[in-house]
Amino acid sequence: MSRTPPPGWEARAARAVERGRRADRWIPGILLDSPVSRLGYVAGTAFGFVWGSLWSTGRVERRAGLWVFRGMPEATFGRGGVCVGGCFLTGDGRIDDRLLRHEAVHREQWRRYGMLMPFLYLLAGRDPLTNRFEVEAGLADGRYVPRD
Repeated sequence: MSRTPPPGWEARAARAVERGRRADRWIPGILLDSPVSRLGYVAGTAFGFVWGSLWSTGRVERRAGLWVFRGMPEATFGRGGVCVGGCFLTGDGRIDDRLLRHEAVHREQWRRYGMLMPFLYLLAGRDPLTNRFEVEAGLADGRYVPRD
């Protein structure tokens, strides 16, 4: 659900993205956008598919290049949903094209970082306004800030 962000959030978000890009320079190239990261993406997708298959009580469909698992119990995903590899795990909320575009960016992040993604996301913090991965995916599309 979008909320009114605090003053100065855009500058904080931009700093978070820049900090993340600087940190990426320390990650060995073999782990980024590589066969190694693709293997991590496939493993993440397999995990997401199994987790979604176990818990989804709603419709499972292929949308915007993602496997979308609906009807998940809230305890099985974070916030309004979570992208694990190529799977979007969510409850019964409304899914529109903008949200799918946001989640598709997360899918691409999984492809770039592979199994580093969960750890890097955790290090980026819970606040979506300063989490570089949420900022890069689009805060408005992800419903973290009001859409224009």
